Amino acid sequence: MGGLLPTPAEAAVLWLSVKVGLAGVALLAVPATGLAWLLARRRFPGKAVLDVAVHAPLVLPPVVTGYALLLAFGSHGPLGALLHRHLGLDVAFTWRAAALASAVMGLPLMVRSVRLAFELVDPRLEQAARTLGASPLEVFRRVLVPLAAPGFFAGFLLAFARSLGEFGATITFAGNIQGETRTLPLAIYTALQLPGGDHAALRLVLLSSAISVGALAASEILAARSRRRLGTADHA
Repeated sequence: MGGLLPTPAEAAVLWLSVKVGLAGVALLAVPATGLAWLLARRRFPGKAVLDVAVHAPLVLPPVVTGYALLLAFGSHGPLGALLHRHLGLDVAFTWRAAALASAVMGLPLMVRSVRLAFELVDPRLEQAARTLGASPLEVFRRVLVPLAAPGFFAGFLLAFARSLGEFGATITFAGNIQGETRTLPLAIYTALQLPGGDHAALRLVLLSSAISVGALAASEILAARSRRRLGTADHA
């Protein structure tokens, strides 16, 4: 069993992957919540277009998403040049690029999870709170978010698990730089290119699979809890 234990270098890859995943989820939290609320609670022109745009990373090749991020946040891109000029911050080919790629790829999963949680909340509860004098912000913070909390956690876990498996957008936008952007999928790919790297690849595959499956199982448990809590559990 000892041969399957990660080496210090592989442990560093794991830590970088966790760091990138958590940073990606943090980047997602506010925009994903806002988008989920808009799609769940509001009708407006162009809603279908916004819905398609949010879910585009699910159907586009990840390399396309990574290339689009590179065009926007590269040193000569509009956003990348702006960040460098005003904040002295470079994004492309750093761990921040890996985190941003993970955030973009995880956005549809988190929006879907939170949106479903919002839709399961009876709008009459929000209306009752407003009739009692609560402001829209108070209704959102004290009624909608607490009732949808399991959906939030499920969305966080799904986005985090997605970041652990992200390859195409990351290698295009962040590169495969040891100690900087080489996350678990990139480390597995690198190990498979080296003579005798099969054992290292196997250890990383098992580690990545265990974490991802655990996160997915936890998200399913939280989603079921959300349905039970709101009295809409599937009894089939």
